[in-house]
Amino acid sequence: MWLKLGFTLGLLLTCSIGFTDDKKGVEALTPELRDLLKKEMRAIEAAMKTMVSVYAAGDYTTIEQMASKIENSFILKQNLTQQQMHQLHTLLPDDFLQQDQRFHYYAGMLQHVAANKKSELVAFYYGKLIESCGNCHQVHAKHQFPLFNQSVEETLHGH
Repeated sequence: MWLKLGFTLGLLLTCSIGFTDDKKGVEALTPELRDLLKKEMRAIEAAMKTMVSVYAAGDYTTIEQMASKIENSFILKQNLTQQQMHQLHTLLPDDFLQQDQRFHYYAGMLQHVAANKKSELVAFYYGKLIESCGNCHQVHAKHQFPLFNQSVEETLHGH
């Protein structure tokens, strides 16, 4: 389970050294972990955008490859020290761990259905990945995505 922590491994890490107790989540990350997280998010975003284009072209091989990279993490897992991994395993809230595990499960399922050229299921699991991104950002990254703080009325009317 822990090996699947990837796309946002450091999202809610709270580092006690050099930070006050009122800093939580990403706001408490070390600059190094923030950089890794940003690189990971950019890689996932690029892969998700690529998958839209290649899906329309029927290129299931590329979808399979992109989904595999997402499932196995692009950057974070490969660059975390043992100490950072230990902190993540002990400090991340259960909800974050569950959302992260679900995200990587969906990426694995997307890889599987793309390998089998199951068009409708490729679209389904791609949608589940997008939904997982939004759900996690809404709960754990509102500071980065302020539109989640707005009401439906404010969003619709541009207030």
